[in-house]
Amino acid sequence: MKPNNLQNIVDAVVRRAQKQGFVLAREVREELVKAGLSGARWKDVVALAGPALRYRSGRYYHAASVSERVLRDQEQQQAVRRAVRQIVRAHRAAAREVERREDSRVDFIQPVKVRTEDGREFALLSRDLSATGIRLLGTRSLLGQKVRVLISLPGGATAGQGQAWLFLVRILWTCAIGDDLFENGGTFMEVAVPS
Repeated sequence: MKPNNLQNIVDAVVRRAQKQGFVLAREVREELVKAGLSGARWKDVVALAGPALRYRSGRYYHAASVSERVLRDQEQQQAVRRAVRQIVRAHRAAAREVERREDSRVDFIQPVKVRTEDGREFALLSRDLSATGIRLLGTRSLLGQKVRVLISLPGGATAGQGQAWLFLVRILWTCAIGDDLFENGGTFMEVAVPS
């Protein structure tokens, strides 16, 4: 086979990479087969393309588009990281403010079952927990109600799978935090291990 024929395929592959941004090995083989050559020579085509193609994550990127795209992507990722760091710093600073509770609370985010006085059951999400109370997230306000909250022990089998506690909780405050989303804060009144 003449080297000139292979060079024509290299040129076609490089143009395709430039147009698409990258080519896959499968596409290099397709170009060879289209020219009536064996697809097994795809590595020769990539080698002849040399610095015009750069391999990354299973793709052969056109060298010119790599630098522009990579730089743009890197700048975007840096901007995202800066914004997230700023949000996290502000969140931590707000969390360090003086705690009004007499007992410290622990982040305790897990699904819980809540039964209201009229017998309705809801699946809510606990937000935090202290020795005196719990904060619950859900789609309804429970203000002023006494509810039963079933809390299963987290951790599965290693922590005693199936073990749970049933608390009677008086909801002292409710706050709307989004469309049909409420935070409910309550104090524990009594506890039982459900049968």
